[in-house]
Amino acid sequence: MKIGLAFANTGPFADAAGARTLGTAAEAAGIESVWTVEHVVFPDGYTSEYPYAEGGRMPMAANTPLPDPLIWLAFVAAATERLRLGTGILILPERNPVVLAKEVATLDAMSDGRVELGIGVGWLREEFDALGVPWARRGVRTDEYVAAMRALWDDDHASFDGEFVSFSGVSSNPKPADGRVPVVIGGHSRAAAERAGRLGDGFFPAKGDIAELVDIARQTAAEVGRDPLAIEMTGPGDALLGPDPVGAAEAGAAMGLDRMILPALLLWNDPATAAAELAERVVRPVAGISR
Repeated sequence: MKIGLAFANTGPFADAAGARTLGTAAEAAGIESVWTVEHVVFPDGYTSEYPYAEGGRMPMAANTPLPDPLIWLAFVAAATERLRLGTGILILPERNPVVLAKEVATLDAMSDGRVELGIGVGWLREEFDALGVPWARRGVRTDEYVAAMRALWDDDHASFDGEFVSFSGVSSNPKPADGRVPVVIGGHSRAAAERAGRLGDGFFPAKGDIAELVDIARQTAAEVGRDPLAIEMTGPGDALLGPDPVGAAEAGAAMGLDRMILPALLLWNDPATAAAELAERVVRPVAGISR
């Protein structure tokens, strides 16, 4: 069972020194990955409902530092050698996919293939408004952007003709270290699970009925002729902090999980000591458990 840390680019880890501190502590502890969160802007007086906290409000203020995920991960990449670098998630329909394909491939090539591109469709309509990106059909836009980025990663002289993006005879280099960057679909809706089944290399539902969502993703993959077991499954790991982390990891594996995620705030006060304790209590005991 792989163990990752979510909300990695927040709190004391939001600046350059914090990024390096978290990355080196996590890697030394055998933690497999760190995962960032993203908002380009924080809209005043937003009415969209934040789905991951009671009350529907983000646990942050307007002046809370939340660095760009790719730039933050580049700092971590430079300070580490093995730690995987995940966006959990990047709001794909807010991005230009041609520019993003270059940025992600560059980070992946320079980190020796350590990037996990976690993507989502977004929940904050006011942010889309500020960026001038249509809220409607953002799911369809997301699917198309994934295909466009893969076209640029797969070949030089690439062409793509879609509803939202179109190009012909263009080359984007460097290419990702292993040809493509894994695309991990984030979200806890049926639509997200089906998207993971159709086109994802991984699936990361952060809440909800994880077993059911994993099953939907796998069923969808089978329906479209993909190998259901080839999709790497990531889920919440709060149960690992209870009295029986091995049992919790075994339960996660039984649901089909390959990776369980813990909040990086566990390391906020004393990163090196907290990471070492987490390694002793959770990371090493569950390392041999698999689905």
